[in-house]
Amino acid sequence: MGVRPGIDVLLSDSIELVRSRRIGLVTNQSGVDARGRRDLDLLIGAGLRVTAVFAPEHGLRGSIDVDQPPDKRQEVDSATGTPVYLLHDGVRLHPPSPQMLAQVDVLVIDLQDAGARYYTYPAAVATVLEAAATVRLPVIVLDRPNPIGGAYQGDVQDSATASAVARFPIAMRHGMTIGELARLANAALNPSAELHVVPLDGWRRSMDWGATGLPFVPPSLNLRTLESLYHYPGLCLFEGTNLSVGRGSNAPFEQLGAPWLDTAAVLAQLRSSAPAGVRFAGTTFRPRVPGDGKYPDTLLTGIRLITTDRTRYDPTITAVSLLAVLRAVHPVDFAFRPAQFDRLAGGPDLRRAIEGSEPVTSIARRWQEELRRFDQRRRKFLLYPE
Repeated sequence: MGVRPGIDVLLSDSIELVRSRRIGLVTNQSGVDARGRRDLDLLIGAGLRVTAVFAPEHGLRGSIDVDQPPDKRQEVDSATGTPVYLLHDGVRLHPPSPQMLAQVDVLVIDLQDAGARYYTYPAAVATVLEAAATVRLPVIVLDRPNPIGGAYQGDVQDSATASAVARFPIAMRHGMTIGELARLANAALNPSAELHVVPLDGWRRSMDWGATGLPFVPPSLNLRTLESLYHYPGLCLFEGTNLSVGRGSNAPFEQLGAPWLDTAAVLAQLRSSAPAGVRFAGTTFRPRVPGDGKYPDTLLTGIRLITTDRTRYDPTITAVSLLAVLRAVHPVDFAFRPAQFDRLAGGPDLRRAIEGSEPVTSIARRWQEELRRFDQRRRKFLLYPE
């Protein structure tokens, strides 16, 4: 028997949590059961009353890219006639207003996280929890697996550098489920919401998505494969540089490129001290209508990343290695976009370390103490065995 996501557990074991209550459903295309059926249809089919749907970044169908802000904050689900409120305007999250929540008795959240600090869905959950606490609505999170398992890696953002992207101190790769992150976030809120997490059945922290038996639904337009999700906790940092991360190409977040990139020189340095669990290959790609606006319709030379041992792979240290090599090989062409990079990295320390040519091994050692403290903080919110 495979893993059962929270929606299956709710409908089979815990339906009394929502029976006879008007449901506000926070979800998108990733909110499906173990057979790939939509939550919205399942809840209505079970005789439950869904009065509103709230969609995070990319919208209910996951079809809105970052450069295509929705032209309105409300739409209607064509299949059910349920009103859909968009919580993201293409730039920032907006909490559901009291008017949006006026016809709701309970909020039910079912979103598939990507496993990385930069992803906006945990921030969306925190924003919904805050709104619910304000009007004293209970919140139920239908839990889903962390698609890349329970490993935690990288820099830990501190409270002083919290942002709309990462509102609470967590690691670049946090190793938590969306339900566990909701518990962590709710504990930090004042006042906190009435929160109940419907847990996964059969999931262990050592499992990645491939071991769950569940259908893979890409969580967003630019995270299309499990491979891209493994690279995302590291390669997302390159959004804060002048390199393309492959948006608009056939393999976003699996490759990097720029018109000036000397592939041979970069690969030679990378292979002399290659990080574990990954190999690098030269490639070319041409971004078509990239959401980040980088190099549209331009042929780029690039580096493709391919995982070889996902249990040993650390995408965060791999990204630091890439940053260090690119700056060494291309001291003039390579450039940070400091405001964006520092927001993703949780402050300027990493950028300054790279600019100061600090060894990657030194950066990795410094992160280990932060990760130990993070692990101690997160343990009280964890729900699943190793």
